[in-house]
Amino acid sequence: MSSTTLKVLTLIISAFTIMQITLAGDPDILTDFIAPIGTTIDSTFFTFTGFRALLPPNTLPSTFKAFKASKAEFPALDGQSVSYAALVYPPGTINPPHTHPRSAELLFLATGSLKVGFVDTTNKLFTQTLQAGDIFVFPKGLVHFQLNSDTQKPAFAFSAFGSANAGTVSLPSTLFNTSIDDNVLALAFKTNVSTIQTLKKGLA
Repeated sequence: MSSTTLKVLTLIISAFTIMQITLAGDPDILTDFIAPIGTTIDSTFFTFTGFRALLPPNTLPSTFKAFKASKAEFPALDGQSVSYAALVYPPGTINPPHTHPRSAELLFLATGSLKVGFVDTTNKLFTQTLQAGDIFVFPKGLVHFQLNSDTQKPAFAFSAFGSANAGTVSLPSTLFNTSIDDNVLALAFKTNVSTIQTLKKGLA
């Protein structure tokens, strides 16, 4: 086998390996369910009560809030490749641009209206204005957002994920509320350091 052929085969194998990593999701389990060591296994283990906070007499938040039922909040989901979120959008609020690296998101709008959108890998923007009863899918790993542009009425939605731990990477927070060097961000956004520092102060 020539050195050229060997290099080509190596590249193909490497590309295949990367593709497999990219497509990886929650692993299959070999048992009915997974429970932390020492956990009492009864019907309570398979019940999540965190969404009761959405119901009266509780006061709803004044800013956007996601009430999550993922593996972290609901351990029974470990290994089940599913999770859920209840999303509350007070009037005029936004769920800022973000991604879910391990799952697509299927959003059902229960009340109100939302402007939603995502950007694909060719930088094409897809937007839609949803009304109550509509469903919208955000493909896995793509940047997306939701906006309640109604300044009078709240909106409520529920999102399902194909992973027990879909993950959330918030772009504003990740870029401007971490330790990325100001000069790096200034060069990336073709602006100056003082503008970057102003943005960081707004997110502090």
